[in-house]
Amino acid sequence: MYDEKRAHPNGWDKEKLVSRYVTEGAKSAPHRAYYYAMGLTEEEIHQPLIGVATCWNEAAPCNIALSRQAQSVKVGVKDGKGTPREFTTITVTDGIAMGHEGMRSSLASREVIADSVELTMRGHCYDGLVGLAGCDKSLPAMMMAMVRLNVPSIFMYGGTILPGKFKGKDVDVVNVFEAVGQNAVGKMSDKELHELECVACPSAGACGGQFTANTMACVSEAMGLAIPHSAGAPAVYESRDEYAKASGEAVMKLIKNGGPYPRDVVTRKSLENAAAIVAATGGSTNAALHLPAIAHEAGIDFDLFDVAEIFKKTPLIANLRPGGKYVAKDLYDIGGVGVVIKELLDGGFMHGDCITVTGKTLAENYAEVSLPADQDVVVSCNNPIRPTGGVVGLKGNLAPEGAIVKVAGLENLVFEGPARVFDGEQAAFEAVQRREYNDGDVIVIRYEGPKGGPGMREMLSTTAALYGQGANVALITDGRFSGGTRGFCIGHVGPEAAVGGPIGLIKDGDMIRMDANTGALEVDVSDEEMEKRRQSFVPRKTNYNSGALHKYAQLVGDARYGAVTHPGAKEETHVFVDL
Repeated sequence: MYDEKRAHPNGWDKEKLVSRYVTEGAKSAPHRAYYYAMGLTEEEIHQPLIGVATCWNEAAPCNIALSRQAQSVKVGVKDGKGTPREFTTITVTDGIAMGHEGMRSSLASREVIADSVELTMRGHCYDGLVGLAGCDKSLPAMMMAMVRLNVPSIFMYGGTILPGKFKGKDVDVVNVFEAVGQNAVGKMSDKELHELECVACPSAGACGGQFTANTMACVSEAMGLAIPHSAGAPAVYESRDEYAKASGEAVMKLIKNGGPYPRDVVTRKSLENAAAIVAATGGSTNAALHLPAIAHEAGIDFDLFDVAEIFKKTPLIANLRPGGKYVAKDLYDIGGVGVVIKELLDGGFMHGDCITVTGKTLAENYAEVSLPADQDVVVSCNNPIRPTGGVVGLKGNLAPEGAIVKVAGLENLVFEGPARVFDGEQAAFEAVQRREYNDGDVIVIRYEGPKGGPGMREMLSTTAALYGQGANVALITDGRFSGGTRGFCIGHVGPEAAVGGPIGLIKDGDMIRMDANTGALEVDVSDEEMEKRRQSFVPRKTNYNSGALHKYAQLVGDARYGAVTHPGAKEETHVFVDL
C-alpha cells in the first residue's frame, strides 16, 4: 500500500526527511541562521518543514480567500508539531483572461504553477506540502506538483462562489458572457447587461457552476488527494477554515505514518475514479486535459481516449450547470461531492478500494454518506439523467488523435453541416458578433492548439455569444472550451492545425459530421484530396516568437496526452522525496 519504513511513530527522524539538508549538523549553521532571523525557535527548526502553497492574488474572486485559509492550514501544521512555511505562486484567472490575447497565458500557467511549487519545495527542502488553489489551472497544477515531488501532500480547494440573483433567478459569470451575445442582437439592453454584471458574482470563490474549478475540486476528493468533504463549502464559509486546519493536521499524520504519499494515491484506478466523477457531474472538458497531465507525473499511461472510455461507462447523475439547473452551493447543501461519490460507489462505477490521504480507502471515507431524498440535484444511478456521462470522446478523420465534447444539456447528439473556417478565435468572435454565419454551419476555429496558439485558448466568449444569440450551429476547435461552455462544441481536436492536423486542411463548405452517440468526427473529404492539401500546407506563424509563450510552444506536447512540457516520471532517476 505504502512504504511503512517511512513511518515515524515515536517522533521525527530528521535523517530520513529532506529538510535535514538545511536544519541538521554543523554544515547547516548558515541555513539555521536564516531561520532564526525569521523568528523560528530551535524546536521549530528541527521539526518537519511543511510548505503551505497558495495561488493567492488579487486577480479575481477565485483566489482572494486563499491567504485566509492558509493561516488555518498553518495552525493545523503547528498543532501536529510541524513548522509551516507559507509561499505563493501565480494564477492566471480564466474569467479575466477570457476573450482576448491574455487567454494564451492560461494553460501555460498550469505548468508555471507546478514548476514554481516544485522549485520552491526543492530549493528549501520542505518535507511536506499543503496546496491551496482556487481557479481552473491552479487546481491540476497543485496536484501535478504533489505527484511530481511525491512528498506527503494534501490538496485543498479554495471554494466556490455564491450564486448571484438577477430577476429572481440564480446567475453566474457565464450568464454574463451569454448576455453579451444577447446584447449584440438586441435581446438585452445595455442597462440590463450592466445590472446583471453588477450582481452575478457576489462573493469570493471560483465560478459557481460545474465548470473547470469545481470539476477539478470534485476530482481532488474522488482521486483521494483531498480530505473528504473539503471540496464543497463556498469560499466565504467559515467551515472552509476548519477543513484548512484539518488539512494541516492531516499532512503531519502522513509524515508520522509514512504515507500514503501522492504516488500511492494516484494510480490507474484512482484516475478512473476521477474521470467517473467528471462524467457523472457533467463536468468540464478540460478534465480530459488535466487528468492525463496528472497521470504523466506518476508515469501512468492515461490519455484522452482512456478518459473517454470511463466517460462512456459512467451515468450522468448530477443536475449541475452549465448543462443542468444547479450550482456548486446547491450540491454542497445536499451533502457535497461525497453524495455523488457514494452513489457511484454503490452503483459499481468507482473503485472503492483505492487508498486516499486519510489512510483509508475511498469506500471507507464515504461509508456513512447516503443519497438524500426530496431533492433533484443528484439522482440515483438507477434512474440517471443520461445513461452515459456528460462528456464524450470523439475520433475520426478530422480528429485522429481525438477530440472531446460535453453532451450534458444537449438534446441532439448528432450534427452535420458545412464548415465555416476561421484562423483564430478573434476572427470568429467578430463574425459572430456581426452574425455572419448561417444556422446549420459548423464553425471551425483553428490555430488555437497548445503549439499553434500558442496556449490553447478557451472559446467561452464565442460560444457564449452564440448561445446568447440562440444560434443553431456547432463549433469545433483545436483549442479548448471553458467548463461553462454549452451547446454542440467540440474541443481538443488533434493533431492541431499548427502541426498539419486535418483541422488545418479543411476549407469553407467541407461537410462535417459529428455523432456523440458513436463518438465519430468526420469530414467528407477523401484521403486523396486531404493528402493533396497536405502537400501544399504551410503552418501559420504565431506572433509569439520570444518570451514565455514561445518557450511553452517549443516544449508543449499533444492535447491527447495532457499538453505536458517535460518527459514525466518515466524518465526519472530519482524522486525528490527520496533525496
